[in-house]
Amino acid sequence: MQNRIFSFPPIISNDSKILILGSIPGVKSLEKQQYYGHPQNKFWKIIFELFNEEFTEDYDERLNVLKKHHIALWDVIDSCERKGSLDSEIKNEETNQIEELLEDYPNITAIFCNGGKSYKNLQKLLGKNFKIPIYLLPSTSPLHTISFERKLIEWKKILEYLSI
Repeated sequence: MQNRIFSFPPIISNDSKILILGSIPGVKSLEKQQYYGHPQNKFWKIIFELFNEEFTEDYDERLNVLKKHHIALWDVIDSCERKGSLDSEIKNEETNQIEELLEDYPNITAIFCNGGKSYKNLQKLLGKNFKIPIYLLPSTSPLHTISFERKLIEWKKILEYLSI
């Protein structure tokens, strides 16, 4: 039996307008205890590019940028067994309480899934016709090999929900 791994608590505030959901942190993120901690994951680069913020490696500053731009961050999976970091290796998963989180934070107007695993799991959890829109975005993982520029174009969709 493999070791059970656990997600991090949500990064969220009463001002959050959108929720970005990953699947569950990879090995490097778990080691660093940081969302998207692998240096080749493009999540933080995309976020900073979208908002014309000066890129930083400082994790607290990264979280401040999310808060400043009303972005909440969490994972669909609370815990699972997994060898390595691949979503395809996830077994015996338990989901996070996404619906309860959304009830507690009613200002969230859309959910954006970072990759197919989080999207597929969320649709199973909430249903296809959930009360707020759910969007699939290309994974920021280095294993998802479309170009950074193409990922960035797709991720610009979140700006439509933050311009209010």
